[in-house]
Amino acid sequence: MRTSKPIAVATNDSPQSQAAVTWAASRAAKAGLPLIILYVVDDRWVAEPIPWTGALLEKGEQLLETAAGRVRGTLPVEITTEVLEGGIAGSLRKYSTQVSMLVVGSGAPHLGGSLTDRALQVAAAAKCPVAVIGDRDVEGRQGVVVGVDGSEDATQAVAFAAAEADREGQELTVVYAIWEPDKWVDSGALTGTLAQRIRDEEQMVLSETVSGLGEDYPDLVVHKVLDTEMEPAGALVRAAANAQLLVVGSRGRGGFKRLLLGSTAHAVLTHLPCPTVLTPIHRK
Repeated sequence: MRTSKPIAVATNDSPQSQAAVTWAASRAAKAGLPLIILYVVDDRWVAEPIPWTGALLEKGEQLLETAAGRVRGTLPVEITTEVLEGGIAGSLRKYSTQVSMLVVGSGAPHLGGSLTDRALQVAAAAKCPVAVIGDRDVEGRQGVVVGVDGSEDATQAVAFAAAEADREGQELTVVYAIWEPDKWVDSGALTGTLAQRIRDEEQMVLSETVSGLGEDYPDLVVHKVLDTEMEPAGALVRAAANAQLLVVGSRGRGGFKRLLLGSTAHAVLTHLPCPTVLTPIHRK
């Protein structure tokens, strides 16, 4: 579904943030949407206005102009900038209601993975799709990959990914990873016949998830992959190693409702294989 809402990208001028701004500008130009570049001044610790506050805001404005200057004139896109005040994750969550997509950088590498805690919080709480961009070279990558598990969340992720692949002229790979039956068979808990029946049922789930795509996108090439060798996050990271884009639902059928970000989405983001979009669930 087309939208007139702008795309927003948050930056702190790190290499990952610079890559995020470039990616967001390219997407906005292709979609014919305005781009808003954001910087958040985290002033929660300030009890009342002090001279430092003004300096922080001025520094933020300068940073935004530098970021905007790198992409202005390189693409046909309208660019504005805005400084937000408050907690980073909370401010971006509120702002996400005003835009069609929120783009963030993946953050610097650390022992727990490649995504900062704040970026994880943004991806978990935003009300619109969130694209997380690393600093890897994306030139020459092909295809859109989407992870599914039979949940409503996954169905909406497939719809987003299919529209993305069709617009970009890319092939779509739909990945469903289910590895428990193999372990049960190895331990003798399941017979081979029952294990095959489970796989057949999961193959049916995969087929049902992509049903209707041919009618909506007659020229779209769709590949269905049922991965029984790896857990879901590992399977998606492997499948998207050379992809142009990976799409994951923010929470699948196995997640607790109180958790804003499912375990698979969390694991994928901490081992980011390529630009990755998390789609929030929209209850009907």
